Amino acid sequence: MKTESRLVQWICWLIVITSFFLTGFIIGWFARPTSTDTSHDAGSRRHLREFLDEMRAENIRDHLRKFTRLPHLAGTEQNLQLAEQIKGEWLAYGLDSVEMVPYDVLLSYPNISQPNYISIVDELGNEMFNTSLSEPVPEGYENVSDIVPPYSAFSAQGQPVGDLVYVNYGRTEDFFQLEREMGINVTGKIVIVRYGNVFRGNKVKNAMLHGARGIIMFSDPADYCAPGPYPDGWNLPGGGAQRGNVLNLNGAGDPLTPGYPAKGVCVRVGLPKIPVHPIGYHDPIRAYTHNSCVNMGGDIPPNNWKGALNVSYRIGPGFTDSFSTQKVRMNIHTNNQVTRIYNVIGRLRGAVEPDRYVILGGHRDAWVFGGIDPVTGAAVVHESVRSAGKLLRKGWRPRRSIVFASWDAEEFGLLGSTEWAEENAKVLQERAVAYINADSAIEGMYTLRIDCTPSLHTLVYDITKQVNLNQLSINCLFQDYTVARCFPGSSLGSGSDFEAYFIRLGIAAGRARYTKNRKTERYSSYPVYHSVYETFELVERFYDPSFRKLRAVAQVRGGLIFLLADSQLLPLDASQYAGSLTKYAHTIAQLGQKHPDALVKYGVSFDSLFSAVENFTVAARDFHERLTTLDRTDPIQIRMVNDQLMYLERAFVDPLGLPGRPFYRHVIFAPSSHNKYAGESFPGIYDALFDIERTANPKEAWDEVRRQISIAAFTVQAAAMTLTPPA
Repeated sequence: MKTESRLVQWICWLIVITSFFLTGFIIGWFARPTSTDTSHDAGSRRHLREFLDEMRAENIRDHLRKFTRLPHLAGTEQNLQLAEQIKGEWLAYGLDSVEMVPYDVLLSYPNISQPNYISIVDELGNEMFNTSLSEPVPEGYENVSDIVPPYSAFSAQGQPVGDLVYVNYGRTEDFFQLEREMGINVTGKIVIVRYGNVFRGNKVKNAMLHGARGIIMFSDPADYCAPGPYPDGWNLPGGGAQRGNVLNLNGAGDPLTPGYPAKGVCVRVGLPKIPVHPIGYHDPIRAYTHNSCVNMGGDIPPNNWKGALNVSYRIGPGFTDSFSTQKVRMNIHTNNQVTRIYNVIGRLRGAVEPDRYVILGGHRDAWVFGGIDPVTGAAVVHESVRSAGKLLRKGWRPRRSIVFASWDAEEFGLLGSTEWAEENAKVLQERAVAYINADSAIEGMYTLRIDCTPSLHTLVYDITKQVNLNQLSINCLFQDYTVARCFPGSSLGSGSDFEAYFIRLGIAAGRARYTKNRKTERYSSYPVYHSVYETFELVERFYDPSFRKLRAVAQVRGGLIFLLADSQLLPLDASQYAGSLTKYAHTIAQLGQKHPDALVKYGVSFDSLFSAVENFTVAARDFHERLTTLDRTDPIQIRMVNDQLMYLERAFVDPLGLPGRPFYRHVIFAPSSHNKYAGESFPGIYDALFDIERTANPKEAWDEVRRQISIAAFTVQAAAMTLTPPA
């Protein structure tokens, strides 16, 4: 009996202990934190799908139509009305707040009473031929007023007269070839160059450096007009001309207030000192077939300088012997004036980390209607805001705050976006996670193209896999990181609103758009770029009749900001940065190794750079290994590693900037000194090596190369240290 009693007691104690254990387990189970990575990110992915599916091609079409009805040049009443319309609709969609932020900046407009044009004059100054004063207006827009004629914003005023010299694209290498190989000096001459290959401001800078009195730019048919000009096709008609600003500042923004918001500081910098003017390709043909039969004199240029004008390409200077007394006169009366512009800033407050910002920004202003640039981008942003608002009404709210921006005066030199970045620089450096650019969403019909900082590479591949690109009949490959078409592999240069955020402030950035086949389509940008023919009909008839391409871009851009704002762990990848740094270091070293004797003579080595890159690679690998054991229920640990990821891009910023370019502060990426549109990796080293074989002081030049290698190595090593665990 005693044995049975003890057995019963043991069983009872076992039941009691088991009950306590089960009760504690159940209480612990239901009391556990619910915001684990698995549960949070699963919900986030579900909401992401809803967000992407809500975007509608027909809505993007409607946004594009209503935003392109009238011209909306920066500083005009139409552009102000468009800003007010966007503000009202963003509030109606459900954003927490929307404000219009004004700045008073220097803009540039043609003089209506004194139009700009180019003339050929005889020895007495009589005009023998004049270029067109405006573009032929496309059908359906004949009664639209306030269409600004083609001009070059910020051109100097003047009426210089001189012999004409043809300098191909006006690139640095073209001017070098003209002087060094052809023996032609352009000092005191007027140069004519064709658009394309490099930013127009670089062409003007080169002309000024070589002593030209003025510069004419034309769109050569070889670069801008395959068969089928608008309205029968999507190419540039002969009377079309490309507008654009010709600033060549060492950084973007208001030329009166470099480095500071346009709120009263005034220092005028970077304005061209020579007259500049764009013309269509019909004007050179008209000049040639005019009664005077004027033709360029001088030698025949190299074959790669010849375009597709139906005239004889000659270099000059001046015209043929029969007309050698005739000159070219520029008549430029463009005025610069301080004008008020308005950014529209919408905010969606984050639920968990409201002090962390993900920004989707694109400009609103256009040279005329802006059918492609920028309104395809503005329409995509608008649909992203609408889709986010729809999700908000279902109870969703992002973990981090999202900022939507409609920038003003981008076409005049990235003014609106840069002024806002300058005004909010301290806050943005402290709080901004990433900036996704939303300029033109389509510039070709071939494939999706994504350019971004390396830390975004993995996220780009992730989001593009979730967008149904197969419906678009494109080859977008994902199996490795040598993707040739849909890829995040190219360096961000400049030419759009991400510049101040990425290159100056060190905020991770990216952009996505549909683009051309760069191997087979020679034209720069797209044929009707910055002309009156950028209309809604151009997009609807030729570029994207179904608007599915624009929807895909909307989903990619929207997906990027969604995951950056809503993922528990920031989807930034330091290991991808390590791989890119390795590639960039080898590329820049190969450039230096073209001068092996000089490397030995002046004691220049890239070893320190390679060592720093290796250290960064190890630090990145160790960092991501630690993430696999991270306690994702601990908000302090989550915040700590997220801050390391967010601030990684800041670690590549040198507060002193590049030599002679103080606002280009990113040591790994910057626009090329010779083409603002293109990006260079390790730009300080690249600039020091450029044309070094012709330097007047080799020792001084190679000392600068060594200095730039040291700066790059130090910066990469310092960035590696930011990835290490706290001491």
